[in-house]
Amino acid sequence: MDFPIYHLAFFGDRSLIAVIGALHVIINHMFAVGGIPLVVALEWWGWRTRDSHWDDLARRIMFTFFVVATTVGALTGVGIWLSVALINPEAMGSLLRVFFWAWFTEWLVFVTEVALILWYYLSWKSLAGERKRSHISIGLTLCVFSWITMALIVAILGFMMNPGTWITDHRFLSAVFNDIYIPQLAFRTTLAMVMSGCAGLFLSWMFTSAETPMRSKAIRFVSTWILCWLPFCAIALAWYYHVVPPEMVKNLPVALGTQAFEANAQIILGALAALAGLVVLIALLGISIPGSLPRVALLIPILAAIIIAGAFERSREFLRKPYIIYQYMYANRFRVDDYPLLTHEGILPYSTYAAVRQVTPDNQLLAGSEVFRLACATCHTVDGVNGIRAKLSALYLNAPWQVDAIKGYIEHLHDVKAYMPPFPGNEAEAGALARYLVSLQSAVPPATADLQAPASGAGALAKRAPAAATPPAITGR
Repeated sequence: MDFPIYHLAFFGDRSLIAVIGALHVIINHMFAVGGIPLVVALEWWGWRTRDSHWDDLARRIMFTFFVVATTVGALTGVGIWLSVALINPEAMGSLLRVFFWAWFTEWLVFVTEVALILWYYLSWKSLAGERKRSHISIGLTLCVFSWITMALIVAILGFMMNPGTWITDHRFLSAVFNDIYIPQLAFRTTLAMVMSGCAGLFLSWMFTSAETPMRSKAIRFVSTWILCWLPFCAIALAWYYHVVPPEMVKNLPVALGTQAFEANAQIILGALAALAGLVVLIALLGISIPGSLPRVALLIPILAAIIIAGAFERSREFLRKPYIIYQYMYANRFRVDDYPLLTHEGILPYSTYAAVRQVTPDNQLLAGSEVFRLACATCHTVDGVNGIRAKLSALYLNAPWQVDAIKGYIEHLHDVKAYMPPFPGNEAEAGALARYLVSLQSAVPPATADLQAPASGAGALAKRAPAAATPPAITGR
């Protein structure tokens, strides 16, 4: 844990990961995992019917998928690595130790996928006519590699929600085949197919002419694609929900609507269901009256797919709170096994990049600001997204919080809000943090030195802790 804290003062650390991650998932699912099979299906249908219009439509749609997937999709994929490594290097390091060979394999598969997508698109015209079967085979191979890329990453995402027996046996296969892996993989696969159809509806309208029957044929084909995959997607979602640990399900109202709207969770669920219903309705209309659907109606499924996928990613990330890796590491970057040591000796003595290493009567605010960065800044800012100053103002009615009240709240925060990690420091650090938070309520900001201390990081527990208290290293065996 010898890393400095990288903190975005206004936007917030988790917001950075959320935006990059959600964008990557939407593009990956819609344009790669689901999009390539749809394109291959359109191409195959044109080859089977000997109708070049289908082949031309498939090539045009593939151009859109190809450009988006190899630019924004690829950049956001790398962006996830960069943002997570900056904001939570401890979690990234833990996952790499467990899944090193899986991630190594995923990079090989990804490079192969990029080569295949280039080969598939650039050889479209050269492998025409009698060689079309070979071109379709390249497309099918690309489908497989796109899916394998997702399958390897989903194993890691499932592990973060429920490591299963890895917690006790530390076996690589136990980590990969965690309890959530297969259900989540099934849901993501079917969701990707539906999302690709939502994009395909609009692109079919855009790349065909109203004066020809091809537009109606294409919209009917893609609508059928959506309706064929939707039941499997619903079944997979129910299966996935069933295997989520019960204590995580309790977080669903906040996961869906944040604290501000957790009382309206049922309304939000109803709205998401209504969006799914709109997709079904437009797909049914696409089969029955494909030529009469206006352009704006074909945009609705795309927007619905983006909102539903975004809500799923937001909920999945929040459900595992207070953990970043379930029952192993809290969201504040401290391992569960480290807490007995840290609550006794404090987190500052083990923080390599902290401006102070212990709390004294003369450095209360500075020490408190350092503790805030170490224990709270992963999820909170001072005045930005999820800002703590605004939350303090909302929590008191007639008078500002006092130090003792905030200190008691900090020490029992996990009991009040189960999705927040227990405070990792000792009593003196809780008091310093309380004084720092009280200072944020003042009309006059705290001293500049206390608010703008050097970036801090959690220090090397293994180096400074007694041998008997040193937590075991993570292994991928």
